[in-house]
Amino acid sequence: MTLQLPADSRILNTDFVFGVATSSFQIEGGQDSRLPCIWDTFCATPGAIRDGSHGAVACDHIRLWPQDVQLIKALGVDAYRLSIAWPRVMQQNGELNPAGVAFYRDLLSALKAEGIRTFVTLYHWDLPQYLEDQGGWRNRATAYAFADYADKISAALADLVDAWATLNEPFCSSYLGYEIGVHAPGLKNKGWGRQSAHHLLLAHGLAMPKLRQNAPQAQHGIVLNFTPCYAETDTPADKAAADFADQYFNQWYIKPLFDKAYPECINTLTADEQPQILPGDFDIIAAPLDYLGINFYTRHVYRADAAEGFVVVDQAGAPKTDIGWEIYPQAFTDLLVDLHRRYPLPPLYIMENGAAGADHLVDGVVQDDMRLGYYQQHLLALDTAIRQGVDVRGYFAWSLMDNFEWAEGYLKRFGIVYVDYATQQRVIKQSGLAFRDLSLSRKG
Repeated sequence: MTLQLPADSRILNTDFVFGVATSSFQIEGGQDSRLPCIWDTFCATPGAIRDGSHGAVACDHIRLWPQDVQLIKALGVDAYRLSIAWPRVMQQNGELNPAGVAFYRDLLSALKAEGIRTFVTLYHWDLPQYLEDQGGWRNRATAYAFADYADKISAALADLVDAWATLNEPFCSSYLGYEIGVHAPGLKNKGWGRQSAHHLLLAHGLAMPKLRQNAPQAQHGIVLNFTPCYAETDTPADKAAADFADQYFNQWYIKPLFDKAYPECINTLTADEQPQILPGDFDIIAAPLDYLGINFYTRHVYRADAAEGFVVVDQAGAPKTDIGWEIYPQAFTDLLVDLHRRYPLPPLYIMENGAAGADHLVDGVVQDDMRLGYYQQHLLALDTAIRQGVDVRGYFAWSLMDNFEWAEGYLKRFGIVYVDYATQQRVIKQSGLAFRDLSLSRKG
């Protein structure tokens, strides 16, 4: 099976960026060569990770990166999205760690030598544990510590990076980590969730001028995830429930970037649940963006609920990925068109899109038809959005390879490359071969 698009699709233009993505904690390993982070601590918490695993070795990318660069090259893609491990490149005294910086310089230099563009995320959830011990993202000082880290590492790597992103999915860091506790650091407090979200966005805004100063030739932005919210029925109650969920889970993280305000749902929070916002914060947060990164996987359907306000309604019988997420590509189009109409957006890059599959290596082959179908449907949905006027400049598959899938451990495989964790052997799946063929077809 191949991936196919209409011959006149803008996605097939050679200036449209095709890429693959990973993150530091999920693939690097090398736990002993960096400072501890909140995910090290969370993994050591009994019951926190479904399979009881950890990221100490992961895909051993810290050692195998030269072959992984060749793997990326073999996929024929234009770009690689990676993240930098804050605790690998910064010491507790606030100075850069030369060994950590050297690792990323070597990696980025090798990618550059192969003509592969680099999209670097500064924060993909691995907060240094010593900062969490001081309150983590609940503490306003962490936003300033992030800006200092962003300043120093971007100056050290400025000549090697094509695009910088401050944060990946601040929703996950704040809501999953501080509000409901299913991600590191595993705290459960609505006020902490909202306050950490504000400090994350503040950190983004504080870092942007430093990135521009250090790397004026690069693009600078942020990566947000969205799960579009649909009402189960057309009743006013269900529609209001879906709108509230959309404000709370989606618009909360993008509205401040463009409108210098949080959604109206902030007014439903009690005084101790509302974030402390200082004068001038929104001006900092709304720093101009060169691009906005979008991560999309699935949608949620909501029903009004007297006790909770809204509840998610499982779509029984709908096609789903191995992690249980509904496959509903129309939501991808709907999301992009809605954001385009709602905000004065810069150019967009789809930084993550993909599917978890129950993959098996059989006679050297991984036949992942579900994932291949997922990519086919979502590339067509993206094409539809672009035809409706949405300015999308690139698309990154999540992920390059199977890896540590956070609270799921190693139980869920998102890669277009299969990883045998016992041997660290990499095998390109059928979806990866199709992705390669599509990418190379644009180059003749």
